[in-house]
Amino acid sequence: MSSVVLGLLIPFAGTTLGAACVFLMKKDLNDTVQRLLMGFAAGVMTAASVWSLLIPSMNMAGDMGKFAFIPALTGFALGIAFLFTLDRVIPHLHAAAERPEGPKTALGKTAMLVFAVTLHNIPEGMAVGVVFASLLEQNEMVSAAAAFALSIGIALQNFPEGAIISMPLRNQGNGKLKSFWYGTLSGAVEPIAALVTILLTGIITAALPYLLAFAAGAMIYVVVEELLPEATRDEKTDVCTLGFAAGFAVMMVLDVALG
Repeated sequence: MSSVVLGLLIPFAGTTLGAACVFLMKKDLNDTVQRLLMGFAAGVMTAASVWSLLIPSMNMAGDMGKFAFIPALTGFALGIAFLFTLDRVIPHLHAAAERPEGPKTALGKTAMLVFAVTLHNIPEGMAVGVVFASLLEQNEMVSAAAAFALSIGIALQNFPEGAIISMPLRNQGNGKLKSFWYGTLSGAVEPIAALVTILLTGIITAALPYLLAFAAGAMIYVVVEELLPEATRDEKTDVCTLGFAAGFAVMMVLDVALG
């Protein structure tokens, strides 16, 4: 059980360390660096969705023969629909955007920036949670190494996210400690989402293939709807492409080598 707790907290630690950059850096992250890091995060999430979530989902449904894709397809579609709905009912503001998304609200810019990253982190927490749930169920399709590979991969891409949220808040006039706190708070949803996913899986063990694919769908939605558009705005795509390739390769190597 202690290893599961550690696995759930590793991604949160990545966000916290990234947010701590506000104590070490005086200026905001360079635009090129931000695009590179967002591309890296997109690559990690895409690779994790394939190797750590969708493929295990179909393997778990192997007894369905040629219809083994059904749980993966169903869960994937529901994950997309879930994030699509949250994106429209929760007011939020992406770091590179000028206008907020979702319903009109009196919330300040700081709160909506935090909501945007929090919304992004929900599927990542679910992904880690469902993989460790598979480990707790002693499912042979998911090893401890593979579960920690996903956790470490998410933590790697959470590090720049923590900095991307805390540094702009600091430059808006917030104190260093407050900016760090908000950056850290945005990542707190991950272990919570992971724990909720584990509890749901414990109730319905047969739902594991669906939940794995659900998390994959939610993460792919974030990649396509948020990360890639922000990183490739103004047609500056080269840096994002390199970051995406690096992130995809790192996550693929982690999953295959450790899994």
